[in-house]
Amino acid sequence: MTPRHSARAEQHATRAAFFMPGFAVSVWAPIVPFAKARAGLDEAMLGLVLLCLGAGSLLAMPLAGALTARQGCRKVMLGSLLLMCLTLPLLALAGSPWWLGAVLFVFGAGVGAMDCAMNLQAVAVERHAGRAMMSGFHAFYSIGGFCGAAAMTALLAAAVPPVWAAAGAVVALIALAACSVPYWHRERIDHDGPLLAWPHGFVLFLGVLAFVVFLAEGSMLDWSAVFLSEVRGVEPSRAGTGYVVFALSMTLARLLGDGVVERLGRQRTVLVGGLLAAAGFLLVTVVPAWLPGLLGYALVGIGCANIVPVLFSLAGNQRAMPEAMAIPGMSTLGYAGVLAGPALIGFVAHASSLVFAFLCVAVALFGVALSARWLRGQAE
Repeated sequence: MTPRHSARAEQHATRAAFFMPGFAVSVWAPIVPFAKARAGLDEAMLGLVLLCLGAGSLLAMPLAGALTARQGCRKVMLGSLLLMCLTLPLLALAGSPWWLGAVLFVFGAGVGAMDCAMNLQAVAVERHAGRAMMSGFHAFYSIGGFCGAAAMTALLAAAVPPVWAAAGAVVALIALAACSVPYWHRERIDHDGPLLAWPHGFVLFLGVLAFVVFLAEGSMLDWSAVFLSEVRGVEPSRAGTGYVVFALSMTLARLLGDGVVERLGRQRTVLVGGLLAAAGFLLVTVVPAWLPGLLGYALVGIGCANIVPVLFSLAGNQRAMPEAMAIPGMSTLGYAGVLAGPALIGFVAHASSLVFAFLCVAVALFGVALSARWLRGQAE
């Protein structure tokens, strides 16, 4: 195989790596009502059990960074994929809250470890290519999410038992991995110093920005339908439209994102993205008619789409910390925004209103845009 073909195969294999956790998580989503009934959970208990997935992810990320430095991306990604494949069918079989929580924790650990290792792989592939590629890689996480949700929904609608539907998803993951594994990096990441450390300096700054952007994405996931239903009076059956518009806009923006980053540069991409996302939240909250307000959801998706990929690229190329520590550290802070963000929105909304909570997110995203000035010198 020529070097050019080898590089192209590595890029395709990296896209597949991003597809896998997006696919796996979205396979779990349609199973949730079945798992809730099987484990005998009420809504409050389900909320607590679901925290196990996020806890597993957050704990696994820094450990995955340390393991990747010593074992290489391939071994960690293979181990992560194995955890996801083993636990997906078990999620449909768990018959008690404790059993479901334990399986979700292991499943979340697999997803979190994969997320960390695949971003380390992506940084190396992007660096070797000498051009922006991170947005395109992240787009395939979204595409995997769409494919997994669509496939599972179709299978469950056809009365396929959840455990067999999940087993089918595992077969698809294994088939995709068989084509990709040979092109995942197996080289160790050499660096001096400890393999685990709290992010500091420029990496901590990147992690805070990631926290805000992931908080905004989590707000769309957990609160957009509630906002349309309770604030705008949209029928609950149609209230999911806002998230659909957001998700599609983000996916399309990421597919086109590498060209945008090449033209604007990383600093301006963060600046423009933060402004667009802030404007989107303002539009959602200010425009009373819900259909025109959907433009706001699209702007949030377009604005947020390429900020996080840029932040991962910056974390992989800065010199304040080794990349095997920087990327897990930034990932952990960022994904904490997904977990804590919706809860913060709920607290603020309870104390004031959901409109005010969304306005607070808009202000935070405007702060991300302003922070782009401190990326100068690191971003190009």
